[in-house]
Amino acid sequence: MNFLETILAHKRDEVAAKKRKILRVQLEDMPKFSYRRLSLISALQDRHLAIIGEIRRTEPSRKELRKDFEPLALAREYLKVGASALSVLTDYKFFQGHIDNIDRIRHFVSVPILRRDYVIDTFQLYETKACGADAVLLIAAALDPYMLHDLFLEARELGLECLVEVHNEEEIESLSFEIVSLVGINNRDLMTFEADLTTTFRLKKYIPPHVQVVSEGGIEFHKDIEQLIKHGVHAVMVGENFVMAESPGKELAK
Repeated sequence: MNFLETILAHKRDEVAAKKRKILRVQLEDMPKFSYRRLSLISALQDRHLAIIGEIRRTEPSRKELRKDFEPLALAREYLKVGASALSVLTDYKFFQGHIDNIDRIRHFVSVPILRRDYVIDTFQLYETKACGADAVLLIAAALDPYMLHDLFLEARELGLECLVEVHNEEEIESLSFEIVSLVGINNRDLMTFEADLTTTFRLKKYIPPHVQVVSEGGIEFHKDIEQLIKHGVHAVMVGENFVMAESPGKELAK
């Protein structure tokens, strides 16, 4: 069993346990479920450079990224220097995240919040909306094409936008670009967690021009940003490099 399969096996058990504890109708009754959603797609469009600042505590391949991890303080640093949106990693078992981190920062930020997790069940979409997030990550490698399609449509019914994450040509071919308009290219191999920025350069040419592309992972230096813009990519998601910096806000400003 590879690492992704290990995560998904645990996630299935985790979601099943949650569904036994809380009903969908209880999620619908939560105050943030009725919040007006902000558009992640609109926040990233028509920008020379749009940065999604990621709020995460750990990487599976290394220890804690930041000792003084405080989600709200991190969010404020990002927004002070112009982040277009926030991504909050909510998986606890492997990344020490928590969905409550979205709930904690929602009142204090005025940009779209993306929930980043391994979403495999409709229940998680209701959970995402109940915590106040505006968008949800759907990982093509974690879902068969039919399930991804169904979850995408269900999210849209709930008023949530989807960032669909791909890693290879096969996953891109499985997408319906009649409905998918925001694609994240993850430069990190989900099996090895090694990052290669050329993944974005290679895969972007298979994505229709009308689709907004976000490059994710392995972005460390200014020259990386320059190369992405040169290849027509104007939106990036950066987490590890910012979170590990003494001052994440200053690192983002650079």
